[in-house]
Amino acid sequence: MSANASTPVELVPLDALPDQGFHAAEAVIDGDAEPLILYRDGGQVRAWLNVCPHAGRNLDWAPGQFLKSGDGHLVCAVHGAAFELQGGCCVAGPCKGDALRAVPVRVEDGMVVLG
Repeated sequence: MSANASTPVELVPLDALPDQGFHAAEAVIDGDAEPLILYRDGGQVRAWLNVCPHAGRNLDWAPGQFLKSGDGHLVCAVHGAAFELQGGCCVAGPCKGDALRAVPVRVEDGMVVLG
């Protein structure tokens, strides 16, 4: 899916995302197809590239399956880096202080769209 100036790029229906949970998606960002992590918090959705800043690997342990720690962090399945869910900052692990690359998304008419 790629962005067009007049048509929003739909990623997934909001109802497909579990509240306080993750969902995998893909979108064209800067001309390249990129894997995304979507996180739903009530009616709000945050998105990041599914790329750990430590080693450049995807964070999911299996396609679309993400780990969430007991204290509410997204955990990289490869090296255990923990990311807070407000801004994607790494709070523990080998890339502490780095952050996931945010992707702007919004909810529009029940759909999560780029932008």
